[in-house]
Amino acid sequence: MVLFGSFSKRALVAALSLGLLASCIHKKYETPIAKNTQQPDKVLFDQAVKDIEHGRYEVARISLQTLMNTYESSEYMAKAKLAVADSWYREGGANGLAQAEAEYKDFILFYPNMEEAAEAQHRVCEIHYKQMEKSDRDWTQTLRAEDECRQLLVQFPNSKFAPQTAQLLRNIQESLAQHEFVVGNFYWKRDMNPAAANRLQALVDQYPLYSNAGEALYEAGDAYSKMGPRFRKQAGEEFARVVREYPLSSRADDAKKRLEEMELPVPQADPKAYEREKYEIANYRKPGLFTRSTEWLRGSPDVSHAAKSGTPTMTDPKPTIPVSVPVVAAENTSSAGGSTGTNEVSITKLPDSGSALDKQPDARSGQGGAQNTAAEQFVPLPTNRDKDLKKLREQQAKKQAKLEKKKKKQDQQNGTITQQNGTQSQPNQSNATQGAQTPAGTPAASTPATATSTQPATKPPGQNPQPNQ
Repeated sequence: MVLFGSFSKRALVAALSLGLLASCIHKKYETPIAKNTQQPDKVLFDQAVKDIEHGRYEVARISLQTLMNTYESSEYMAKAKLAVADSWYREGGANGLAQAEAEYKDFILFYPNMEEAAEAQHRVCEIHYKQMEKSDRDWTQTLRAEDECRQLLVQFPNSKFAPQTAQLLRNIQESLAQHEFVVGNFYWKRDMNPAAANRLQALVDQYPLYSNAGEALYEAGDAYSKMGPRFRKQAGEEFARVVREYPLSSRADDAKKRLEEMELPVPQADPKAYEREKYEIANYRKPGLFTRSTEWLRGSPDVSHAAKSGTPTMTDPKPTIPVSVPVVAAENTSSAGGSTGTNEVSITKLPDSGSALDKQPDARSGQGGAQNTAAEQFVPLPTNRDKDLKKLREQQAKKQAKLEKKKKKQDQQNGTITQQNGTQSQPNQSNATQGAQTPAGTPAASTPATATSTQPATKPPGQNPQPNQ
């Protein structure tokens, strides 16, 4: 126990010593200028470089500004301007990164043909890349990073920073695709089929290197299949894309089964797509235990599943229209766009062509194919609220059936009461009939006393009652 305790103390002291030593070591500022001269501009530049390496960024910027203002024709002018941007970049923080981006942009503007211009553009891309948030949060910095990385690949395609920037762009597009997939999956789970199909299909068209593209295509096909036989073709196309373009995805076998159930041909896997997915699986590096356990503490997205090969998308996504929105005809679109022409309407009798349509009106109705096509055009388009509407109709139908049942029960009760009243009135009618048929010499049945007492005796007019004697 004593030996173990002393060993633990020594290990702790060694770890603290290494930590202090690492904190004292500063990253060396790399510069290709290695001339050993004692010129004033060179002295100022070397002093600024030392200050940047030791974290004295403000002092370094003062020296660099002095160099640029005093020696306007110095050979260190471009390096000094780039060093100012690097000092802001190393200082970090929101203000420091914003100032660094502005300085890098100025350097590219004034020195676009220098080799360091590609480095400056790469730093701008990294500035926004470091500020990226998770896919379910604000993606402003993600979009900015995508634009800046594309700019480097377009403006400096042969730079040594191009491969590294291409990988950053693939990571960025993985985060953007994950955002779209979460939204589309939300619609799919809630049977908002038009929105789900539109979102997921556009996702794969825009970001084909997305790690979960096979799942997105399968859900899009399933959403199309739920919208009725009118969209059977689109559903089959999505399932076929899963089998052909993502043969090693987890949904490839399910897509094959769906195609067999729909009696559609199952395509063969694309060899290039197969090799690409095989390469991605072989080069996947699972995050460590510490990284996975502290992921909830970080605000940056998880891009460990991003593609390691392939050309990233270099165009912006195009707006798409869900199938629940009616498509305007081409002639209506052209007329709505302000096409020139006359608004007058005239009638002209065409010469008789001798066709069956002119002579035989019955020929206008075919074998039913045209009628079916016209009927399909009037089938209502699916909506995102079909599930809610179906549930509402079922509730209304249950409520209506309950009201009808209650009304029927009340009618039966009213009929029973009416029948009972009719049964009770039959004896009274029989008694009245018997009284009417009594002979003249037979005394009539005595009436109730209440009936006789309530009727006063009437006397002939003009006769007064005689007083008692």
